[in-house]
Amino acid sequence: MVKRKLWLILLLVLSAQFVGTAQDPHFSQFYANRLYLNPAFAGSEVCPRFSMNYRNQWPALGQSFVTYTASFDSYVSAVNGGVGIQLINDVQGDGVIRTTGLDAMYSYTLEISRNFNVTGGFQASYVQRALDWGSLIFPDMIDAYFGEIYSTKERVPTDLTKSYFDFSAGAIGFGQNFYFGVAVHHLAQPEESFYNSSDAILPRKYTAHFGAKIPLKHRSYKRGELSISPNIMYQRQLDFEQLNYGLYVQRKSVTFGVWMRNNLDLHFDSFIMLIGFVQDQVKISYSYDLTISSLAKETLGAHEITLSYQLPCRVPSVKRKAIKCPEF
Repeated sequence: MVKRKLWLILLLVLSAQFVGTAQDPHFSQFYANRLYLNPAFAGSEVCPRFSMNYRNQWPALGQSFVTYTASFDSYVSAVNGGVGIQLINDVQGDGVIRTTGLDAMYSYTLEISRNFNVTGGFQASYVQRALDWGSLIFPDMIDAYFGEIYSTKERVPTDLTKSYFDFSAGAIGFGQNFYFGVAVHHLAQPEESFYNSSDAILPRKYTAHFGAKIPLKHRSYKRGELSISPNIMYQRQLDFEQLNYGLYVQRKSVTFGVWMRNNLDLHFDSFIMLIGFVQDQVKISYSYDLTISSLAKETLGAHEITLSYQLPCRVPSVKRKAIKCPEF
């Protein structure tokens, strides 16, 4: 157990060289987790949509980095826009730190022309972080022969829970077969320290994403049954950055995807593979991050599963166009 926790600390330090994840959890299936990507996606499918996501990063370390999200969003005629709500639970270090967040968002779409629209979104969040101090092991607790036998002299935090409000905003432009967007999370840059100090400010996270859906003609398929979707997503938080780029191929109800993730210094972190299925209103997908950095043997990549259900609905009286981005 001690050896595994020491490995965890070492990997946290080394990973900064290979992947720009900063403080926030990241998802490989970012379009399946749209509200987490950009609050302007609230109501983007027009009809009500439920979605759940599970990610286990570095499974070789057990449940050291596990993140869950559950969300609901829909277009609501009464407010002339899209609304969404999202619950996030992030577990680090087998429960040493647990972060729970509740996000509420609203989006409004402006029709610029017949073939181009712009959507703006705003998000308000309430976040609570909890620290399990009793499960931490410090160097001064370890005897070279007997192991953990001493009490630590480290100072216990002022409060083992930390709560705060946060705000985010985003915008998306989209046409018939293309879309692009930007988002800024943590506008308030809240303080996360358990010691009531000002040395643990959560930095803003900047996101830019772009993609297109290109129908392919094939005599064996009807129009729209075969398509490709090239996409790129860039994120930066403080000095950490990541660049995801790849391609979806959709054939009727099945979607395949391949991705690369690295930073701008070309430190490659992962090769990502995805498969997804759509059956009526139900969508399910699985992706695996194959670590290609020097951490490969110690982490075993990451698993991610998404399940969503879209309710059928009547077309609202106010014309609201859906954003034709990938299912996953």
